[in-house]
Amino acid sequence: MDKQKKIGLSSLILMIFTAIYGFANTTVAYDQMGYASIIWYILAALLFFLPSALMLAEYGSSFKEAKGGIYSWLAGSIGEKWAFIGTFIWLSSWIIWMLSTSTKVWIPLSTLISGSDQTQTWSFLGLSSTQTIGLLGIFWILAVTFFASRGVSSIAKISSLGGIFVMILTGVFFVASIVIVILNHGQLAEPIHGIHSFVASPNPQFSSPMALLSFVTYAVFAYAGMESMGGITDSMDKPEKTFPKGLIISTIAITIMYSLSIFLWGISTNWTDVLGKSQVNLGNITYVLMNNLGLVLGKAMGLTAAASVTMGHVLARLTGLSMFMAYLGSFFVLVYSPLKSFIVGSSPKLWPAKMTKLNKAGMPGYAMWVQAIVVAVFIFLVAFGGNAANEFYLILTDMGNVSTSFPYLFLIGAFPFFKRRTDLERPFEIFKSRLWTNVIVTVVLVILVGGIGFTCLQPILEHDYMTAFWTIIGPIFFGAVAWIFYLNAQKRANKDEDATSED
Repeated sequence: MDKQKKIGLSSLILMIFTAIYGFANTTVAYDQMGYASIIWYILAALLFFLPSALMLAEYGSSFKEAKGGIYSWLAGSIGEKWAFIGTFIWLSSWIIWMLSTSTKVWIPLSTLISGSDQTQTWSFLGLSSTQTIGLLGIFWILAVTFFASRGVSSIAKISSLGGIFVMILTGVFFVASIVIVILNHGQLAEPIHGIHSFVASPNPQFSSPMALLSFVTYAVFAYAGMESMGGITDSMDKPEKTFPKGLIISTIAITIMYSLSIFLWGISTNWTDVLGKSQVNLGNITYVLMNNLGLVLGKAMGLTAAASVTMGHVLARLTGLSMFMAYLGSFFVLVYSPLKSFIVGSSPKLWPAKMTKLNKAGMPGYAMWVQAIVVAVFIFLVAFGGNAANEFYLILTDMGNVSTSFPYLFLIGAFPFFKRRTDLERPFEIFKSRLWTNVIVTVVLVILVGGIGFTCLQPILEHDYMTAFWTIIGPIFFGAVAWIFYLNAQKRANKDEDATSED
């Protein structure tokens, strides 16, 4: 008898924490909204993270034998056509993550070498820094695809090492912040002016109600990734008890960690003095804040100005090393893993023949190169679109947030259809009342549609049509490609049927 070790409660909480919590999300939140981002993170946890995670757990437990992940869940709920389109859009969120990370990965490398982000001074053959970073991004995606398609997956192990470094980084940040507040006798770098500090953003870009509501996608993005947990319910010890318990504990722990981390940034970082400068962008924000943390810690400890600057550079370099290793490792997995699971899990009839073939290394080589070329073209178009660095990274961040949030529209929207099926075993079930299921699904969908809608509308209202175009193009473009693939598959199937009937 196979006595495979089952996942217990503590292991599950650790797995959820690793998959969801992102140290860099706290720096982006503080940059965008200051202390005011805390309330949005709490609301996103209660109204999005917890209900959607429980829905994904139900999907995962009922379809535990399925190999296609979310494709299998959607196909079993709303049919093959919408499952294919929805999963293709989910795949596009990873492609846009690659697009964004291929260009952002050079910032931690620059910080590791120089002690601060110098990418905005880089130039190649007279090109601007943004265009130079774009070319380096294209080189990165092509190089990673080259090695990964040949089965060089050992580099993926670096990601776990990167994860350990990021945990150390979080620990250093917590300890340093507490030391600073004690040495400064409780004085915060970003003072609190009553309740106003927790509802109004110091960032002028987030002063309008429309911009405030668009921040929902940032908060949702910070909790995304739960769909990867839904498929492990069959490996758990007593999943019907372990999963909801682990989920509720993780939701509370992650929400507290996010809220506390955002608050702690206010101990060392005055928003106007540090973040109100033009050279700070969403690509280098984490390194700027960690550098500043070292600087403020040095001053609080009574060190000389030179020693404080050195301490800042040490913390920035540690951040650069941690983030570079985490990016490198996760890139080597994500360049093939979502693509391979989608192709293997869905019907081969839906794909052009070449896309489904695995090479000698067991990789979908042709499909990976198609993916790499798509990413390279997108990088080129965004980088050479004439944007300054801060606009460039804002576009990449908005693209990532919208494309990551979009697949949840399919997963949450399909849930009532999944609940109507009477032929499924449901070893884990939380949503037992049809009325409450529909109410909760409606609330989550309203939050998602609102957040995505406002993120896309805001640049249009500001007449920034370039940002608006790139923000929404990901899901629309990949949704259209999926539709074309599906129509072609139907035509091929009809031709085969006609040929068979003629015989």
